[in-house]
Amino acid sequence: MLVKATARLRYVSIPPRKMRLVAGLVKGLPVEKALNILNFTPRIAAHHIAKTVKSAAANALSLEGTDHLRPESLHIKKIMVDAAPTAKRIRFQSMGRAFRYRKRYCHLTVMLEGETDVVPTDRASALKQKKKRAPALPDTAGKKAKSKRTAAEKTTKEAAAGAEEE
Repeated sequence: MLVKATARLRYVSIPPRKMRLVAGLVKGLPVEKALNILNFTPRIAAHHIAKTVKSAAANALSLEGTDHLRPESLHIKKIMVDAAPTAKRIRFQSMGRAFRYRKRYCHLTVMLEGETDVVPTDRASALKQKKKRAPALPDTAGKKAKSKRTAAEKTTKEAAAGAEEE
């Protein structure tokens, strides 16, 4: 069964264009390999992406549990870097002028996907499996139900019958 988990980091004070450069490095990689790459990438955006990938991995493990999901099976399905609201600032210049500059922010979304070890045990799938395994029983609506004998009873009766024949 596929497990999907997400983590978001919002209003990061890094322009989206700079964040996308680093996000492109790890898209589609396993989590462990992506974290190794991000640890040795000398950009501030790498720190924020690594923190969000760790959070998404923790979300996946807490969602499914460590019994069924291995951290090695998680990989980065999608990384989205969206623009956030831009803050306008003023830099004062000579002769009474003021120049405006923009501080750009971004939102980071990391989606992980992983494969679990066991099949789901919800009620609907359990009933489907039970129907497939169980043989069709004959219709016993008007007949008396036969009593079920245990294996011990069968062996003692068969032994008694064999002793009488001899």
